[in-house]
Amino acid sequence: MGLFDKMKEPIFLKETGSSNEQLEGLKALLPDAPQEIQVQIERDIKLLSAGMYGEEQIAFELKNSHMPMFILHDLFLTDGDLSAQIDYLVITRKRNFVIECKNLFGNIEINNNGDFIRTVYYNGRYNKEGIYSPITQNQRHLELIKKILRESKSNFIIKALFERFERFFYDTYRTVVVLANPKTVLNAKYAKKEIKEQVIRADQLVDHIKQINSQRGCDTSSEKDTEELARYFLSLHRGNPADYIEKYRTQIAEYREKSEPTAAETKTPEKEPVAETMICPYCGASMVKRIAKRGRNKGNRFWGCSSYPKCRAIVEI
Repeated sequence: MGLFDKMKEPIFLKETGSSNEQLEGLKALLPDAPQEIQVQIERDIKLLSAGMYGEEQIAFELKNSHMPMFILHDLFLTDGDLSAQIDYLVITRKRNFVIECKNLFGNIEINNNGDFIRTVYYNGRYNKEGIYSPITQNQRHLELIKKILRESKSNFIIKALFERFERFFYDTYRTVVVLANPKTVLNAKYAKKEIKEQVIRADQLVDHIKQINSQRGCDTSSEKDTEELARYFLSLHRGNPADYIEKYRTQIAEYREKSEPTAAETKTPEKEPVAETMICPYCGASMVKRIAKRGRNKGNRFWGCSSYPKCRAIVEI
């Protein structure tokens, strides 16, 4: 009996990701890092925080969807030299959704070529810049999933399911780009229909899944097979090798190693030896060491000119 028989709510098979651990580690490194490395760490803290905020918005929508489905957050899949970091993989009885979360600042325009252009207001000016297409990124994730399922040999059920539904693969697996920043304005009026349908806002996600699942053309999987597939993907998860903490630990160690003075630089300089001979600065004659026999400097050593009393120059020792 599958889990869908027991409950009608979404089930997170993998809810946490590595971002929170990375964020706390970066905050711990920040105070002792050199200033130039602090700037880089602060930048990555902002990026991680923004990404986590966006993913939290998606988690909230999915948790409150009241739909029976399995959810895997921050799934990292590999196959040979290929890899994919999937923000959310949602498994339902009808279709499966590969979700890419984008918590972007500024407004997004998608032109008729499918290019993503971001406009950001900065220093009194509107600046436009092209960004890597999350549609392309998600499509590559989809191709890796297809490759992994096709080559699956360890799980007979998964292999059989894939062979049964392979010709419907791109209908069964759908990609979705979710814009999590509520302030972002999306302009997709010139985008092609197939592109426009893949980009939504966070508050549209649940309705989008329901609408896609209501479409004809895809068989409904059994509860048992749906759960088996979700757990199979969970078994494929590997730790994400993108380790910010270790990267900055290495940079800080290298920086300190370069900054530490060498043994030659730290060696205490030797005192200059006292000159054994001296030339009179006034007449140029040689000077000789003498001891004062009277006066307030009695007993003190000094250099006296050898031409004394013609030259009365003295130099204290």
